[in-house]
Amino acid sequence: MPSKYNILCTICARGGSQGVKNKNIRLLLNRPLIAYTIQQALKWGRARHVVVSTDSQRIAEIAKRYGAEIPFIRPKILASHTSPKLFSVRHALIQSEKLFKERYDIVVDLDVSAPLRTIKDLDTCLEIFAKKKPMTLFSVVKAHKNPYFNMVEQKKDGFVKLCKKLSAKIARRQDAPPVYSMNSSIYFYSRNFLLHKKNSLPFSHRSAVYIMNDISRYDIDSEIDFKFIELLMQKGIWKDEIR
Repeated sequence: MPSKYNILCTICARGGSQGVKNKNIRLLLNRPLIAYTIQQALKWGRARHVVVSTDSQRIAEIAKRYGAEIPFIRPKILASHTSPKLFSVRHALIQSEKLFKERYDIVVDLDVSAPLRTIKDLDTCLEIFAKKKPMTLFSVVKAHKNPYFNMVEQKKDGFVKLCKKLSAKIARRQDAPPVYSMNSSIYFYSRNFLLHKKNSLPFSHRSAVYIMNDISRYDIDSEIDFKFIELLMQKGIWKDEIR
């Protein structure tokens, strides 16, 4: 079913990977990691275009093989490990509007490193975005640690203090205000927010969240992460919707 919004889906995949070599195209159960996100975006079917932003010709070739569009190659200046990802998403929006002669309402950015999401997750994010009309929306999971209860930070004198304090002391984590961890899986951006050059992070005064299930907290930043997600898929704990 088509969306009433004109949606661009971006998938950012630079050639360099510090934690896992060639992570974006490394085989995960006989498919390149990036293929899971590309095929899911295509199966979702709400985006007018599914674009991979990369500085790597090899990644570009593999992404095309799995159905993504590569209308441009990302400039090297936006492909360093210090460049904010939002800059690459903005660049993808500007280039896609120019090349496809489109004006998008929403940009949905999906992270290659966090493949444990579902079509239902994407649909629910779109429903929340349509209802609340935020500037940004991103996926989160319930945090296992809470800054009001069991997270500390170091002071200048070398001793530590609780990260955040309440007016009344609490003795149980369950009594602390709920907090969430961003799981780097799904980001929705309004066009105006994304095009504003002062914005480099997905936070605004009108940011909404979508709470995903606990298993989606796992993303791939290390060899152990890669092996763990591979195990989840092998054991059928995570079921691949694309197959």
